[in-house]
Amino acid sequence: MRPKPPPNFLAGYPVALVTQIHQLIEQDKLGDVLLRKYPQAHAVRSDKALYDYVQEIKGDYLGGVGQLSKVAFDSKMQVIKQALGTHTTISRVQGAKLKTKREIRVATVFKEMPPEFLRMIVVHELAHMKERDHDKAFYQLCQHMEPDYFQLEFDLRAYLSHLEVTGRALWSVASVAAVNPGKS
Repeated sequence: MRPKPPPNFLAGYPVALVTQIHQLIEQDKLGDVLLRKYPQAHAVRSDKALYDYVQEIKGDYLGGVGQLSKVAFDSKMQVIKQALGTHTTISRVQGAKLKTKREIRVATVFKEMPPEFLRMIVVHELAHMKERDHDKAFYQLCQHMEPDYFQLEFDLRAYLSHLEVTGRALWSVASVAAVNPGKS
């Protein structure tokens, strides 16, 4: 039995663009490019802060879609092997009523990323509350909530490719302080 190949985070993008990213990784320059574009990690560190952050975005764009029961960083979610975030809707019968619980979980790796990447993944998971499938309506909603959604998704995928190849996180507290002394 052959081992499973690692995920290709840039699948579906034009070959020329993917080649550029791979060259930047080989030349050990992609990290610098990303750090110049996204110099700091966000300040959302706890599940409560993440819940408040998600609720604010939800309130701005999806107020009437339903309540979230839980929002949390999930340390069991392996980005390299699974998803970046998940959304779940569970319906249970309680007496004569149908009670629905909705949860959003975000991979813990997002604790040490720029605010733009966190917003992109939160927007993606919130969009699933209204649009289940990854179709045109879904991506239009994502872009409505975050106009730079597609660029952020590409940059995030480029970063995940960098992380997979080099194993070096770019936005740990130490690396952010090294790039921006006094601004960690």
